[in-house]
Amino acid sequence: MDLYMPALPELARSLGIGDALAQTTMSVCMLGLGLGQLIAGPMSDRFGRRLPLLIGVAAFAVFSAACAVAPSVGWLLLFRALQGVSGAAGMVVTLAIARDIFSGARLARMLSWLALVGAVAPVVAPILGGQLSRFLDWRGIFWVLAGIGVLLLASALRWLPESHPRELRSTSSGPLSLLSDARVLLAHPTYRAVLIISAVSGAAFFAYLSMSSFVLQNGFGVTPAVFGILFAAGSLCNVVGSQTNRVLLASTSPERLYLVGMVLAFLGSAAAAASALLGLGFAPFVAGLALYLASTGFTMPNASAIGLTAHGDRAGSAAALLGTSSLFLGPIVAPLVSLSGVTAAVLGLTMLVGSALMLAVGLATFGRAPRRP
Repeated sequence: MDLYMPALPELARSLGIGDALAQTTMSVCMLGLGLGQLIAGPMSDRFGRRLPLLIGVAAFAVFSAACAVAPSVGWLLLFRALQGVSGAAGMVVTLAIARDIFSGARLARMLSWLALVGAVAPVVAPILGGQLSRFLDWRGIFWVLAGIGVLLLASALRWLPESHPRELRSTSSGPLSLLSDARVLLAHPTYRAVLIISAVSGAAFFAYLSMSSFVLQNGFGVTPAVFGILFAAGSLCNVVGSQTNRVLLASTSPERLYLVGMVLAFLGSAAAAASALLGLGFAPFVAGLALYLASTGFTMPNASAIGLTAHGDRAGSAAALLGTSSLFLGPIVAPLVSLSGVTAAVLGLTMLVGSALMLAVGLATFGRAPRRP
């Protein structure tokens, strides 16, 4: 997705569509990611972690190639949705594998390491995508994604072991299994709060993902290559946040650091919104985005750790519901708010509303959480 972002304006011009419809090609992929997790999560509880992951990665490569040859925007939207469904296996199964091995603060620290590894792609991909857009059109970038999928499949076949033994696997799968697990999970107040926070914060984060390319390129006049560098710099802010979080987990509870992340998200989005509304220019707006992105290094690992720790017996379903909640609302909200214009003010205000709601729920739930793990 990050590799493809610098090409969004070029895709819109190539297909003769508006910015909002081009943005929808990201929205349907995110919806697919949410739906796919609801499939892959329970499957990984039933059949083990390895098989669903291998199937998902193989399908991702196939549908990336299909996007590259899509004859129209309608077909592109379909293939992007299926690309998201298949790619979801990598997201949810990775969390389930981590929970198979760790719990509590140790799980939060491991997820911070995973956030560092995961941040390598957002750092490299926009720069690479911006440079590739100088030589390849948007179709060529999808061919690159297909090749990456093939390499990931080969790596998983060679090196990925099974972490979920047969004796611990669920005896059922499919929608009924997910519904049964969901009833148990939603009865847990802490899990329920994390689910709500993940949904709201996911909407704010998706607004950044889907709108920043247009805001920075069309609103502030940066080139695709410069946008790639800026997006990578934002990902580095996430790296700084996640590794600071990892160090602080030695002396501070995941719940407290979760709240720290929410406060940082609110302050960063407030700065970006104020900068846009007051016309303060490029630098203050980007600084607000940077603080917001640093906050995700705190919120994302701790949300997963808090939500999964008490539910190791259904880690796949627990991770699937958390992942889906963080992805489902954004693709609905972002196109709606974009109807009023894809501007810096709209982006800043959308992020601010999401961050404020997230902080309100967080304070109500974790305001009296223990300071130490």
